[in-house]
Amino acid sequence: MIDPSRPPLTRLALALAIALPLSAGAHAQSSAHPTTTTLDAVQVTAVPLGGDAEDLAHPIEVLHGEALDDRKSGSLGETVASLPGVQNGSFGAGVGRPIIRGQEGPRVQVLAGGIGSMDASTVSADHAVGIEPFLADQIEVLKGPANLLYGSGAIGGAVNVVDGRIARDLPDQPLSGRAELRAASGNDERTGMFRLDGVSGDNLVLHVDGVIRNSGDIDIPGHAQRLHDHDGHDHHGDEAAYGTLPNSAIRTRAGAVGATWLGERGHLGVAVSTYRTNYGLPEGAHVHGDDAHGHDDHGHGDHGHDDHDHDHGGHDHDGGHAHDHGPVRIDLAQNRLDLKGGIYDPLPFLSALNLRAARSDYEHVELEDGLAATRFVNRGTEARLEAVQNVFDGWHGAFGLQLGHVNFEAQGAEAFVPPSVSDTIGLFVVQEKEFGPVKLEFGGRHERVEIDSATGVSRRFDASSLSGAAIWHLSEVFDLRVGADGSERAPTNEELFASGAHIATNSMEIGDPDLDTERGQRLELGLHAHTGRVEMKAAVYQTKFDRYTYLAETGVVDGGLPVRLWTQGDTTFRGAEAEAKLHLLESDAGDFDLRVFGDIVRAKLDGSGTRHVHFDVPHGDHNHHYHADIALGGNLPRIAPSRLGADLNWAVGGWRAHAGAVRYMKQDRVATGEDPSPGYTLVNAGIAWRVGEPDGTQWELFLDGRNLTDREARPHTSLLRDIAPLPGRSIAGGIRMFF
Repeated sequence: MIDPSRPPLTRLALALAIALPLSAGAHAQSSAHPTTTTLDAVQVTAVPLGGDAEDLAHPIEVLHGEALDDRKSGSLGETVASLPGVQNGSFGAGVGRPIIRGQEGPRVQVLAGGIGSMDASTVSADHAVGIEPFLADQIEVLKGPANLLYGSGAIGGAVNVVDGRIARDLPDQPLSGRAELRAASGNDERTGMFRLDGVSGDNLVLHVDGVIRNSGDIDIPGHAQRLHDHDGHDHHGDEAAYGTLPNSAIRTRAGAVGATWLGERGHLGVAVSTYRTNYGLPEGAHVHGDDAHGHDDHGHGDHGHDDHDHDHGGHDHDGGHAHDHGPVRIDLAQNRLDLKGGIYDPLPFLSALNLRAARSDYEHVELEDGLAATRFVNRGTEARLEAVQNVFDGWHGAFGLQLGHVNFEAQGAEAFVPPSVSDTIGLFVVQEKEFGPVKLEFGGRHERVEIDSATGVSRRFDASSLSGAAIWHLSEVFDLRVGADGSERAPTNEELFASGAHIATNSMEIGDPDLDTERGQRLELGLHAHTGRVEMKAAVYQTKFDRYTYLAETGVVDGGLPVRLWTQGDTTFRGAEAEAKLHLLESDAGDFDLRVFGDIVRAKLDGSGTRHVHFDVPHGDHNHHYHADIALGGNLPRIAPSRLGADLNWAVGGWRAHAGAVRYMKQDRVATGEDPSPGYTLVNAGIAWRVGEPDGTQWELFLDGRNLTDREARPHTSLLRDIAPLPGRSIAGGIRMFF
């Protein structure tokens, strides 16, 4: 028996350790002819050496094929949120960024074809990712530190979207592609997409794709706004929107053209793409501070302030007035140029020399009453040169160089981060070798990051990472997986130099230009099992951070906004995740498969007590000076709740269907000043019918339902949980064509 007094994480780990071998062994014994399952060979492109997802020691999840079709949504975060250990960091209907094992923002790198997205989604929670999921061929999620390959911004993981705009291989047909038309209730969505790949001559592949998506305000179950009284009970304001979330409509346009030459000795490809979206921020998500000249709400309390630095001197603090703004919409445009090339067998000891590079021009404009209020501009260039070595004495590996240059600028009333220029140079090496039943993977990286701020302050950081992982094939059924790494992350521009009102977070953010590199040490233990009827995988992990960078509550209110400081403290993340796919039945009535999964993560500051700090809040030509005590212990904010989910899948002939539910548990392990979030269950189902020749044109009719019980869901990971619940019941239907 498992002791119920143990902590939840411990109980889950023990349950997994017991259930996994018993379940796999039972299925293996019940089969008349037990055999090792032949898994789909899902090739991973996000690692230099490639290979199947199941053969890599680093934890990687891949969405592709029908599974990707069934889960595609308007945002990248929502698309991958059903994977174990991955949730969505939403900011209304228009924004969704992946959260991996509790890590988000500048710790999760979003990639397009192995190169950074180079948008501004890490700067603020209301900034969307500049990638269209409907155009993806597959999506690869690297869980745990991926900075060995992609720099310090991937210390929590990476999500790589493979779009095929630059071809890797010659298509089997002279002309191939796919198209989709869909419509949905709940937000009156209308989406159309297409993709065409054509072969010209013997070695030239041409590509074109595009998507148009329009949706209106989303339907919600009940009121948009949830209020908390002093007794901790929830209620709604009389004037809160009901049944519909105002200003949540979205208009998206995206497309690309590409050309790739594939020769015997190498390849070269180029693609030009654009992504444009206009989305609204729900009412209450963009509220300016309220400071009525009397400055009575600085919230000194026990925190106090230094009077000699707090002399208002009759200054007119216009930024502190309450402003009556109309609906705020975001107009985002990103244009991008991608280049990929490679030479085969360039030197006797190299099998390939590959180059990836991209140039991005990103602009994000916040429109208030139809007028541009704040503009964010991000112009970036990134390049990766990878040399893949020939196998020598059983060792297979690669080494390379990564360069990055980003010019960031914010202009307008809410430009809380100063302009900056960031340059990155990194060197990395990865190696692998098999020793009988054991496969070893290890590597290292060193990078230098330089940030030159318009404030006149420049910082230089050196970040090093080492990683090791192993797969031990215990038998034809079981694989034991072990991983350990030490990684470092350089602070970002906003963590160092933020100084002003950040309306998206409803706070005054104050950076610290003296921040040091963040350092993490991860240990992970995993177990995979594959039989004729069962595919199972589970993992437990711990990551301890030295100098973890986070926003600390000060208890001070200035200009109607709470003041939060970017600071550092030791932190520990612990978690577990598991997934099992059970092939229940194969019969004339169809094949029945059951997928079950669960995940849990905990994150706490390791310190205790408080630390006394002094800080300045800018007000035009002068500062307000405060001092406060910030907590050194407790839970981190907005940590994803635990989940349990199950999906039943059926397929026969050209038909397939699925039905499932995910239970999001109550999150009551909250940070200082943070309210708990109630649990909820989301029920989804879908059915599809495909006709046509396997090697020819195929047509598919589909019908998908999400949140079928119309449950009110407020994700703990969202800054807008109290004013913008997830969409209510929605039914989407349409037609897909493959040729």
